[in-house]
Amino acid sequence: MILRVLNFVVIGALVLAAAYVYRIKFNSTVQAERLAKLRGELRYERDTIAALRAEWGQLDNPERIETLANRFLQLKPIAPTQFDTLDHLPERPSQAVRADSADPIGGMIQTLPGRDAVTGSIPAPSATPTPPPSGAPNPPKGASNR
Repeated sequence: MILRVLNFVVIGALVLAAAYVYRIKFNSTVQAERLAKLRGELRYERDTIAALRAEWGQLDNPERIETLANRFLQLKPIAPTQFDTLDHLPERPSQAVRADSADPIGGMIQTLPGRDAVTGSIPAPSATPTPPPSGAPNPPKGASNR
């Protein structure tokens, strides 16, 4: 009787071992297929990179750029009189940006001399509001006249 039970235990262990080996083989096959797929994708990406580098080499060719510049740009050679020394540059404005300004460009505009000057596009501020031109609708009461 003990021999029969021992045979069943050994047969069960062999079946479990075979199932475990089959599972390991199946997982390794899946991993090998995944590896082959990744290698194919890597080869494709490397070929794409090589093609893009070759295209970049053609586009970056100085002779090609020179012919395009001659065809589309109206450039003239630089004359020696176009160069000047640094001592002829205008002085940098003293503290163009205020330190407390959150907007650096607005700070530069506020520090410009004559920033309150009236231009043709901005009317001078007046104490009395100007009436709207005839034919224009009247603004509702309480609305600002801007």
